[in-house]
Amino acid sequence: MEPDVSIETSCMIRIAILPVGPVPPRILCDYYSMFLRHHTISLSAISSFYTEHQKSPFANQPWDNGSLRFKFILGGSPPSPWEDFQSNRKILSVIGVCHCPSSPDLNSIVDQFSVACKSYASALVTRCFAFCPCDSQLEDGGKKGENLRLFPPADRQTLEIHLQTMMQEIAASLLMEFEKWVLRAESAGTILKTPLDSQASLSSEEVIKAKKRRLARAQKTMGDYCLMAGSPIDANAHYSTALELARLTADFFWYAGALEGSICALLIDQMGQKDAVFEDEVRYRYISVISHYKKSFTPDNAQRVSPLSFELEATLKLARFLCRRGFTKDVVELLTSAADGAKSLIDASDRLILYVEIARLFGSLGYQRKAAFFSRQVVQLYMQQENRFAAMSAMQVLAMTTKAYRVQSRASFSNYPHSSKEIESSHADSGKMHHQSVVSLFESQWSTLQMVVLREILLAAVRAGDPLAAWSAAARLLRSYYPLITPAGQNGLASALTKSAQRLPSGTRCADPALPFVRLYSFPPYPCQMDIVKRNPAREDWWAGSAPSGPFIYTPFSKGEPNDSSKQELIWIVGEPVQVLVELANPCGFDLRVDSIYLSVHSGNFDAFPVSVDLLPNSSKVITLSGIPTSVGSVTIPGCTVHCFGVISEHLFGDVDNLLLGAAQGLVLSDPFRCCGSPRPRNVLVPNISVVPPIPLLVSHVVGGDGSIVLYEGEIRDVWISLANAGIVPVEQAHISLSGKNQDSVVSIPYETLKSALPLKPGAEVILPVTLKAWQHGPVDPDITGGKLASGSMGRQLKDGSSPTLLIHYAGPLTDSGDPPTKESVFPPGRRLVVPLHICVLQGLSFVKACLLSMEIPAHVGLNLPEPVHVETNGSKEAVGSKSKMDGLLKIDPFRGSWGLRFLELELSNPTDVVFEISVSVQLDSCEDKLDNLSAVQDATEYCCPKTRIDRDHSARVLIPLEHFKLPILDGSFFMKDFQPDGVGRNSSFSEKNAKAELNASIKNLISRIKVRWQSGRNSSGELNMKDAIQAALQTSVVDVLLPDPLTFSFRLVRNSVPQESDMPDDSGHEGSVMAYDMTPMEVIVRNNTKEIIRMSLSIACRDVAGENCFEGTKATVLWAGVLNGIAMEVPPLQESKHSFSLHFLVPGEYTLVAAAVIEEANDVLRTRAKTDSVDEPIFCRGPPFHIRVIGTA
Repeated sequence: MEPDVSIETSCMIRIAILPVGPVPPRILCDYYSMFLRHHTISLSAISSFYTEHQKSPFANQPWDNGSLRFKFILGGSPPSPWEDFQSNRKILSVIGVCHCPSSPDLNSIVDQFSVACKSYASALVTRCFAFCPCDSQLEDGGKKGENLRLFPPADRQTLEIHLQTMMQEIAASLLMEFEKWVLRAESAGTILKTPLDSQASLSSEEVIKAKKRRLARAQKTMGDYCLMAGSPIDANAHYSTALELARLTADFFWYAGALEGSICALLIDQMGQKDAVFEDEVRYRYISVISHYKKSFTPDNAQRVSPLSFELEATLKLARFLCRRGFTKDVVELLTSAADGAKSLIDASDRLILYVEIARLFGSLGYQRKAAFFSRQVVQLYMQQENRFAAMSAMQVLAMTTKAYRVQSRASFSNYPHSSKEIESSHADSGKMHHQSVVSLFESQWSTLQMVVLREILLAAVRAGDPLAAWSAAARLLRSYYPLITPAGQNGLASALTKSAQRLPSGTRCADPALPFVRLYSFPPYPCQMDIVKRNPAREDWWAGSAPSGPFIYTPFSKGEPNDSSKQELIWIVGEPVQVLVELANPCGFDLRVDSIYLSVHSGNFDAFPVSVDLLPNSSKVITLSGIPTSVGSVTIPGCTVHCFGVISEHLFGDVDNLLLGAAQGLVLSDPFRCCGSPRPRNVLVPNISVVPPIPLLVSHVVGGDGSIVLYEGEIRDVWISLANAGIVPVEQAHISLSGKNQDSVVSIPYETLKSALPLKPGAEVILPVTLKAWQHGPVDPDITGGKLASGSMGRQLKDGSSPTLLIHYAGPLTDSGDPPTKESVFPPGRRLVVPLHICVLQGLSFVKACLLSMEIPAHVGLNLPEPVHVETNGSKEAVGSKSKMDGLLKIDPFRGSWGLRFLELELSNPTDVVFEISVSVQLDSCEDKLDNLSAVQDATEYCCPKTRIDRDHSARVLIPLEHFKLPILDGSFFMKDFQPDGVGRNSSFSEKNAKAELNASIKNLISRIKVRWQSGRNSSGELNMKDAIQAALQTSVVDVLLPDPLTFSFRLVRNSVPQESDMPDDSGHEGSVMAYDMTPMEVIVRNNTKEIIRMSLSIACRDVAGENCFEGTKATVLWAGVLNGIAMEVPPLQESKHSFSLHFLVPGEYTLVAAAVIEEANDVLRTRAKTDSVDEPIFCRGPPFHIRVIGTA
């Protein structure tokens, strides 16, 4: 059998093209390609070379539209034993090809060509074409014989025209030789035989039978030559005669051959026409051909030679004809029957050719799997030969079947991206995989068959000595079918990969990746010190409106033009290292050593850093791959370049994504990452990466250490933050702002210090002092606190995100600072430096409770008023013991008439391991009359109490002296049911609101004057926030502390008609004392502190040191003049009334005067102040005691 047969094969003239002399292979292929252009020569083109020596036997030669068809055979072919049966099998012409620069001796070339032509006895025309001869060869060429044709050096077009002329001359010569042969065959007897007729000794009966059949066979052969001469009508006439004679002699084999020739003549005659009747005629005749080939089979020749090959060849010819016409069903039936007949073929070469042709026809029909099946039959026949060339052929055939079996090499994909742009586009569309395409990529039901195919490719490659093909097959087999391979088989494939790599040169690349599996894990965001912020140079706050999100410049709430791309944008900086996280998986049972792996970037503006990785069996690992962008532009990362098993291959992320998608849909055997214990794959969006010019890079650290800043509650401390420019461009714009919780803890920020340091050049540093104040912990139950303290807890603030953060937005210079910014201008972005102030607030002094202590000292009746004492600010360093300083704290209460001293007692606990010193300062008013302006901020001095030391794990009480702070008016609004010192009722009148506001202001004024500070060690100091505690302590007795009594009483001495206020006499003399045995005039002053008239009955009493009444009884020691009991008085609102009287003391000593009154017709305000609800119950007001010293005479 012969390959590539068709019905038209019978009319083709075989021409052998032989290299003569040394011809380089590349040049020989170039010459051969020139010959292929002239496979058809028109009869009209050879008329100038054709000479009719006698009457032509081709009476019906179509000179207008006929042609001669050539089939060039490079290197020739051995003679066929079936040349007599099918004349088109003969080599009818021999063309030698000589490359003159490689063969300077033309004589030798002519001799070699003559020797080569002797092997082709059937050749009718021989020519030797010598290309590119030199001048001397051109001169000698005409003397070497008519068969040598010289082609002078010229361009390609000229050579092709010259060659076309020579081929037309050869066609004319062949036509004339065909005429001679046909004429000679008609006149002379010729015995034509086939291997079916040949025997060692012919019997007489066979000779007689051959003579009878000679005429039919001669007619059939003449028809063959007419057909090759391009005259189908003459050929059909000879074939018709041959058919009649062969039928008479029962020569079925030659009858079938003549019938085949007639079909070819019919097809050539009606070339280009498509007629259903004609197609049916061809099908009918070829069925007859096949049946006659079957009839020619005899059991005697079955062991020697069989016409089965011609029967199958005729079947293939009919199948190819019907395939062109689109009769798929008929073609499949014919090919199926031909495949069944292959088992009966004796020659293995015939079976190989049959399977090749069946595979090609199935491939033409689109039946790729059937074509792949018969191709594998061809491979098995090749592999049975056990030689290198057969193995190479098997590899080539298997390479054609890989597409059908879905195991093809990635390099053979028609859409495999070979350039960087193709890789970028394919990677950009990697996420657009649809279900049907995934199904076509993975077909798990073919797994075993696919493994067999890859194993055959591996064995063929090893036998053929192609280490790269062997490595590729082993890589595909191990990567795709590791779940179906035993550990021993996996180790064997790993060994095959290693051995194949040893035979390859270092640095060899393969398009098919092996292990490990590589998938994109994530693009890690920039650290908070390197956040990138878009820049708007049109605004002074250029960072506003662009919230940084790590490296991704994207927000779903961004305004502006709509963005067609759904991907995020990733910004990289030239010269700054970047990182990409990838995950590697080794699902096999051996240790995997990855010699190097790095990011694969084809844009040329990125330098990747390789790393080596070791993977244990059935394990996965997430690694960091890094690199540096080198120039501005876009960057696409389709995958990683891996050097493993001695070969470099590119692992595309998109391939693994498709694999995982197939595994999720059940189309792939196994998920390599999941079987290694890795969690489910995440949807990683591949951003659009763009590289921008260099921008500044600030690096911050806290001077003295970057650890937590440990502060006690209320502590104030300065922290120095160092900013250094680690970039290569200066910082020209910078702004500091605060973020996070407890922003009030940052007392001061050095804005001007940073601005004065701009521009901050590369390598420069600026130190910023920041003042911090520790915040207060939330309220804690004292019992729980005590329990924690007992267990050793330090009360550390552990809540995340409680510390404030400094945000520094900074940027470098604009690219074109001299040009005005336009809308199309692209400005380099800025950065945001996040400096977290890691403040760890420890619980310092723990507040336990606060209470209000009060005491009254009776006033002394004297002449002189006490001098106001102004306490210096450094008074805290002195002990409180002098009389003047105590007097400074004792002030007469104008609304009670006595000396008052009130203390706020704070109980503090120290649960820490350090010692605290507490100092309390009270702000004192310098104004004597507080009735004039109680809520105004007045000039004041500060009195500091002695320091109180609190050891660790101990408690102490701190006394805070308070001055009297009463309001001047007793109003009914203070006793309303909805009274709240911190709020105002919705329905309150304007005056009521004013009164309440005045009360609230008074409370706040009092609280604001008290400062509790602490110090621990040399540099740790702070202030306790006791406002809430003090307010809570005052809240319970706010009415008693701040509200005045309805009536206030005071006594005065009247001497020389000048009344003297009550006073404490001086201890140093007798000034202001009362002399015994003298009548001392006095007066009592009663003040009304309400807004209504008060009518009352006033009484005055005097008692001695024993508390006995000095006015009554037998032992009365004081005489009086005037009324002392039942004094009816009427005091106007907010006014005073006086009552005069005189006393005569009989015994020197200490006496006490007390005034009291019974209020008549009391209103609701007075009853509420007296805390009584009864209307009939009298309201009694008693004033404070006043002391008077009586001195006797000497």
